[in-house]
Amino acid sequence: MTSPPFTIRSVEAFGFRYPLKTQVITSFGRMADRPAVFVRVEDTDGYVGWGEVWCNFPAPGAEHRVRLVNEVLAPALVGFKAKQPSDTFARLTQGTAVLALQSGEAGPFAQSIAGIDLAVWDLHARRQNVALWKLLGGSRNQIKVYASGINPIGSEQAAEAALGRGYRALKLKIGFDPAADRANLTALRRLVGDGMLAADVNQGWTIAQALELAPQLAHFGLAWLEEPLVADRPRQEWQQLYEAIRFPLAAGENIASHAGFAEVLGEPVLGVVQPDIAKWGGLSACVGIARDILKSGKMFCPHYLGAGIGLLASAHLLAGVGGDGLLEVDSNENPLRDLFCGPVLDVRDGMIELGDEAGLGITPDLASIEQYRTL
Repeated sequence: MTSPPFTIRSVEAFGFRYPLKTQVITSFGRMADRPAVFVRVEDTDGYVGWGEVWCNFPAPGAEHRVRLVNEVLAPALVGFKAKQPSDTFARLTQGTAVLALQSGEAGPFAQSIAGIDLAVWDLHARRQNVALWKLLGGSRNQIKVYASGINPIGSEQAAEAALGRGYRALKLKIGFDPAADRANLTALRRLVGDGMLAADVNQGWTIAQALELAPQLAHFGLAWLEEPLVADRPRQEWQQLYEAIRFPLAAGENIASHAGFAEVLGEPVLGVVQPDIAKWGGLSACVGIARDILKSGKMFCPHYLGAGIGLLASAHLLAGVGGDGLLEVDSNENPLRDLFCGPVLDVRDGMIELGDEAGLGITPDLASIEQYRTL
């Protein structure tokens, strides 16, 4: 579907932080609050789109990314005439390549550009008065979801609560004390029954630890084991682990290039591939990558652990490209997610249903979270 070119009038990012009562725990760090960077893009015809920038780490990262958008990237887009959303993505990526290299900040630049890209795609779909998932080629508006972010402490209670909200699939954070990890997996397998159970090590093991500990998880019937190794470890280590276990390996949230995805799609090691559209690539890069994942015979499951706009965009991507993958939905307390993820909050028997409203289908009311605004 094509539409007339559009000209960018404004780009603005907004930073928020919601203080947590219970910290989010990973093998490499803790989150004492939930940050969010939302991006608003408007064109000269008055159409508006919304996006979100990944900003979980390091702790002050959200405010830095707000300033990158507002002070560096926005001026490069204002007045730019685009024929399609990928034009803006290419302009920003190519135009800041040397700056990102010079500053050593390839990640923050890529994440900020991804958030702008999501907003431009939302705007593009609104211009055509079509739901984003339909614009991306989707034929079904229902997708499967799973409850993610289940901490090693209080995991049983968190899992029970998620199942009570309609989830039928769970993912537990492991990579801590091995005996405690196995005890938590035992409890969650009992709770979820024959439903999907996955585990996420968050890059917490060396290859030696992985070869020792991963085979001990075989009887839990894991749908996948996520990032057991540091993402950039040599492919030989990933291959070695793949050959040592009989359940799928998953990764992708820390792959940040077309070449990186092409490499993992050309080998059998990963059974589940998980690009994060707010962390790298936006929709301009990740729609094609998602389709390549499906063509390769692997499962596409978008990674997401942020606020509501990026989560909703991830849902539209999954519905748009299809497949049997599941949408990751963080199970921890976060109004910055719940207020802006629209139908993703309404889980019924492990599924959600997207609407037919134009674009993402929501217009976030930032005034409702003004108390959490930081920049």
